[in-house]
Amino acid sequence: MRHQHLRPLAFAFVVAVLALCAVAPIPAVRGDDWPQWMGPQRDGVWRESGIVQAIPAAGLPVKWRVPVKGGYSGPAVADGRVYLADYDHGDGEVANSPNDRTQLAGRERLLCLDAATGTLLWKHEYDCPYAISYASGPRCTPTVADGKVYMLGAEGNLLCLDAKTGAVVWSKDFKIDYAAPTPIWGFCGHPLVDGNRLVCLVGGAGSVAVAFDKETGKELWRAVSASEQGYCPPTLIETAGVRQLMIWDADKLNSLDPATGKLFWSEPLKPAYGMSIMAPQVADTKQGRVLYASGIGRVGALFALAPDGTGAKVLWRGEPKTAVYCANSTPFIAGNTLYGCDCETGFLTAVDLATGARLWETGQPTMGDRRGKHGTAFLVRHEPSKNAGDRRTWLFSETGDLILARLTLQAYEELGRSHLLDPTNECFGREVVWSHPAFANRCVFARNDREIVCVSLAE
Repeated sequence: MRHQHLRPLAFAFVVAVLALCAVAPIPAVRGDDWPQWMGPQRDGVWRESGIVQAIPAAGLPVKWRVPVKGGYSGPAVADGRVYLADYDHGDGEVANSPNDRTQLAGRERLLCLDAATGTLLWKHEYDCPYAISYASGPRCTPTVADGKVYMLGAEGNLLCLDAKTGAVVWSKDFKIDYAAPTPIWGFCGHPLVDGNRLVCLVGGAGSVAVAFDKETGKELWRAVSASEQGYCPPTLIETAGVRQLMIWDADKLNSLDPATGKLFWSEPLKPAYGMSIMAPQVADTKQGRVLYASGIGRVGALFALAPDGTGAKVLWRGEPKTAVYCANSTPFIAGNTLYGCDCETGFLTAVDLATGARLWETGQPTMGDRRGKHGTAFLVRHEPSKNAGDRRTWLFSETGDLILARLTLQAYEELGRSHLLDPTNECFGREVVWSHPAFANRCVFARNDREIVCVSLAE
């Protein structure tokens, strides 16, 4: 592949990437739904009980498989329905060159399936020429709230649809409405519902972040300018009762008042190639409330958040052999340990949060026996109760395997795995599947570029 020094560019689009401890409440959802990226509270935690304690040697029972088209967008599951965005491309050929845009003709689609059977209930589609890198399809997981479903396509088409019928309620085109250029790896910021607001990563002068009335599409506020909008999803955190909207653009971390867009504070954090991707993570430590963010180019830092929510200061910055530099998959913090997939080594890595020192690393749940940059596994913690003994981690590997594991500061302990899907995309010569799964109704829902599968995880 040409331009080998730009290989890290490949990962901007994900679904992304990824997150945790940020809370994005969505009203009126059942506990077993997965109505948006990273789950009901947007924190990568699955709280459903009655789940298998081990993966059988013969594998897990498949409830259904349904053909779909291309895309990195994960499924959302709400009110007995599955919502999935994909791309039915026509003219042109997908060629995954990290720094070249692929020109494609095709149609972006939003599919609504019956969660129990996979039966197609409705489909909305529209013409959408692509001029992006890694152009297999949409990046953003649909967001479902209060009878509406919100879809953001790779070229900046934002749609609000009736969740039952698929009728379009309102829409925006970021390229036209905000003069926002399409990032080379497409629009990737999973839309965030906060009260009556739908917050999106948009772009353009003064409008990196925009809040819309989620019922009407009316703009409520716009904020932030940057060299590029980046790829990081809008993320809510809280410090001492102060709710903060984190917007990580290509240059800096911004803390905004989610109600008004007013800037609370901003700190420089500039990843390589404008690739701010992972959702910043917060935790309470002996040093107080802290926030961690990292990205490509070995750029990462732990910040101490001011007790009054008005500022942040750097506690440490990552070095070449410390910290974990995340892209596709958002890490999580448990106790005093940070767990994430490092885009430089390709390994799942455990890091001491106080110092940034690496505790262990392994490629077993990401690339298996293969080696390369940006090895990916999407991490979902299973916490059905407050009993620490119940806590395990589900990982969906780029190899298409669902893995059950226990992660501690001492080691990675794999408890079993089952192959769900074949990898249908490509990265640096290896086959991958890069789409965040959904966990709902005691099942896992996962997709590649050819099909979506529902697999039972019920006891």
